[in-house]
Amino acid sequence: MSNATPSRLGLVNATGTGYNDLFLKIYSGEVLASFSRENVMLGITNTRTISNSKSATFPVVGTTTSGYHVAGNEIVGDSIKHNEKVVHVDDMLLASSFVSEIDELKNYFDIRKIYANEMGQSLARTIDNNLLQLVMIGSATATPNVTGGNVGSKIIDADCKTNSTSMIASIFEGLQKLDENDVPSTDRYIVVSPDIYYQLANNDKLLSRDFSSMNGDFGKGTVVSLGGVPVIKSNSTVTAFTDHSSDATAGRNNTYNVDGQYTGAVLFHKSSIGTVKLKDLVVETTYDARRIGSLITCRMALGSSVLRPEACISVASQ
Repeated sequence: MSNATPSRLGLVNATGTGYNDLFLKIYSGEVLASFSRENVMLGITNTRTISNSKSATFPVVGTTTSGYHVAGNEIVGDSIKHNEKVVHVDDMLLASSFVSEIDELKNYFDIRKIYANEMGQSLARTIDNNLLQLVMIGSATATPNVTGGNVGSKIIDADCKTNSTSMIASIFEGLQKLDENDVPSTDRYIVVSPDIYYQLANNDKLLSRDFSSMNGDFGKGTVVSLGGVPVIKSNSTVTAFTDHSSDATAGRNNTYNVDGQYTGAVLFHKSSIGTVKLKDLVVETTYDARRIGSLITCRMALGSSVLRPEACISVASQ
């Protein structure tokens, strides 16, 4: 049986042999924990909870046409195309840590709660990255769900990452694409990196009352919307908007690989991405008498895939 890899609470940066260096001596201090990243994607995409299944099917129904009836002609009906999208559940998404009892006894604050929070945030970041990558995959999909249907669009704007005015023009072009693809005007979202977000917050057209009404605050560094669509700042884009085309991550039963290193923004409708959730977030702490310590696990079982590529738009520099 293999040994556990403990997180030594008294060890500075998990380096060396000073296992008591961080424990309370003659004073008490504040606990410094990493700031939680803002995770937003799961709540603004299509999510279905399932049980006792490995996948879920989402039906796809095409459109039909209308015309004028000629007197005396038989009405036989038009054929409407159908298809389906299957979303598989990935293997269990897991974060874990082992806390030795001796370290916990010496420690002067409740570390297990902090560890559990950090592990939950780790899962959320992974999920956000997957969903952002799927929007980029959908925007580059050239095959529609049904024959003759619409597809997504990747807008090339060489200055999108450095020129906020150019980015705004490209986002409006993307919104126009969504309109032309008959994507509903409600439940649309724009997600950008903190860098792009604050560039937009410095753009007069978005904040000046001569152009916009109550659309943000320069002093607070906020932008409300573009073209009536909420602009969301996500730190997960820092990781998602990189090259994942060669990722070889075990346990994935859906495709998330995409080269997103040139992406500056994504636009999508809530129905564009589907997630099937077999098990919601669970955090457990189990005492292990054989190793004299507590094993903390944080896990979820879910999977995601593109449902409607025509509702996915990305803006990239090349």
